[in-house]
Amino acid sequence: MPLRPPNWDWSFMEDGALALDRHEGWAEPEEVPRSAVSQARAPVRELPDPEPSVSVRPMASRASEQIEAARRARRARSSAPRARRFAGLVAIACVVVATSLVTAFGSSKHAALSVLTPASRLVPASPPRPQIVAVHGSLRIQLPVSQSSLTAIGYHATGDGALALQPVGRRGNEGFLSRVFHRIFGGGHSGLVYYQLGGGPGAPTASLDVGGAPGTDVYAPVDGTVVGLTDYVVNGRKFGVRIDIQPTSAPSLIVSVSPVRADPALSVGSSVAASSSKIGSIVDLSGVEKLGLARYTRDSGNHVSIAIRPSPSQLALP
Repeated sequence: MPLRPPNWDWSFMEDGALALDRHEGWAEPEEVPRSAVSQARAPVRELPDPEPSVSVRPMASRASEQIEAARRARRARSSAPRARRFAGLVAIACVVVATSLVTAFGSSKHAALSVLTPASRLVPASPPRPQIVAVHGSLRIQLPVSQSSLTAIGYHATGDGALALQPVGRRGNEGFLSRVFHRIFGGGHSGLVYYQLGGGPGAPTASLDVGGAPGTDVYAPVDGTVVGLTDYVVNGRKFGVRIDIQPTSAPSLIVSVSPVRADPALSVGSSVAASSSKIGSIVDLSGVEKLGLARYTRDSGNHVSIAIRPSPSQLALP
């Protein structure tokens, strides 16, 4: 048995050619690590930015200092006129407010005192000068007592079907803002002074109270004819009468005057003339009622009340 193959027992064209072929790469086997290792990329560490120096402020050049100084001077020059204008406006506003307060309160005090004269110091009564105190449409209500006997005028609501009256004059107890408005822009401060009183349901100016001392003569507030004399009863006691007058200028209305101690010469059917025909005198009610007009007078607040209602013939119409 031969110990080795014979000489040249291989093909020199093929055997060993793989080791010499330059066109084919060698496939490396993948190595499997023995333990699990993270495959994430290692973070890239960057150098931090150098901190800016804050110990010393950069020095400005002379030119920049001059520019900044010029800016400050311009701002100071522009702010000075604005400050002066603002101070002037504040001063003007203070003057206007002070003037308004003096005008609103100073003159109103004298106006109120003109109707608060105590009745005991008045001169003997005489017929009043014709003076309109209220209106309702074309109907004019004249002052029913002498101007020298008048203590105060007030309006209040009443829930007995009375119609609203339009006051003539200035309201004495109006609010502060309304008073200032009227003083500055005008209006609402001519004629008599009246006061708004409390009351029940109905129009706040349905009843007109004309103040006077008990026994003061009362005159007809309108031209017309007496159509009714009705007892005026309070707590079961009679205190004068209510006088109903049918106005000549408005026959569809009835003007009621109460409480009045009727003049003996007065009767149903009597013709009366405004401000000249005496119809009675004021009755004292201070002992049985708390009179709201007393808040604005220096006496017990007695008065005569005037109200306007539709005539019964008008109410009976369909």
